[in-house]
Amino acid sequence: MTEGPRDIHAYLAEFDDIPGTRVFTAARARQGYHLNQFAMSLMKPENRERWKADEAAYLDGWKLTPEQKAAVLARDYNRMLELGGNIYFLSKVFSTDGQSFLQAVSTMSGMSLEDYSAMMIAGGRSPEGLRSKKEQR
Repeated sequence: MTEGPRDIHAYLAEFDDIPGTRVFTAARARQGYHLNQFAMSLMKPENRERWKADEAAYLDGWKLTPEQKAAVLARDYNRMLELGGNIYFLSKVFSTDGQSFLQAVSTMSGMSLEDYSAMMIAGGRSPEGLRSKKEQR
């Protein structure tokens, strides 16, 4: 006996139950389109200079939500991800700030750079612990 078609929205909603994980779905891509386009604009040297000269004014040229603008200005990468940011696009922001991927991601983990680096060298986070938000297991 075969299963019928699966509700794609219910399937994708299951990803939101994984603690600390944001799967970059089509819905999240739509939500973060302008945020990600802003980040990618920093690939051009002239845009990086305009950004560094006046971040708030530069952001005014993009159709970001007030929450997205606040997250960018605060360099709250976790919030940017929640608001549709893609880490690979957002890397343009922390690279412009002179941060490495390791430095930026360690701030997202709540760990010091040294502790985060040591954890990753040792194989990453343990699979033990909270695996489901709704089931608290």
